[in-house]
Amino acid sequence: MPKINGNEIRPGFVLEHDGHLWSAVKVDHVKPGKGGAFAQVEMKNLRNGSKLNERFRSADKVERVRLEQKDQQFLYETDGKLVFMDTETYEQVELDAEILGERRPFLQDGMMVLVEYHEAEALNATLPQKVTCRIAETEAVVKGQTASKSFKPAVLENGVRVMVPPFVGPEEDIVVNTETMEYSERA
Repeated sequence: MPKINGNEIRPGFVLEHDGHLWSAVKVDHVKPGKGGAFAQVEMKNLRNGSKLNERFRSADKVERVRLEQKDQQFLYETDGKLVFMDTETYEQVELDAEILGERRPFLQDGMMVLVEYHEAEALNATLPQKVTCRIAETEAVVKGQTASKSFKPAVLENGVRVMVPPFVGPEEDIVVNTETMEYSERA
């Protein structure tokens, strides 16, 4: 496995550290007045979900793990597990529903997601960056409030709250960016 320097760690990288696989969630590069620079890395254990904050100096060597990525179709949820299927081999794999965190409501039946594997073990799932959702309810536009900067709250049919431009109304389909959890465009 390739080793990288501590200052090369980026969010989304998978690292092998202390015998476990970790996903770098947040990375802050710190340059203190005294001493060497370091990366303050918030990591999530890919197997049990525990979190860890670790400092890596730029001279520290860390193993970066490349996960094998496969597009798989979401079939259904059962007992807190999400079931995905490889559309070529029809093999099914289960992942904890918690793996998607607050993005879980955006997962739709039949949706293709990126499932990441390490040596045949499914570890992670990533939603498409853009997902089409229907607005269940939103406030009516106040006359004169057409400034493009003024967004209003809306509730999607999946229960997620997002801010939308004033011209978007209920029963409309919009595209939501699943990385930022924000309105992207009209569908």
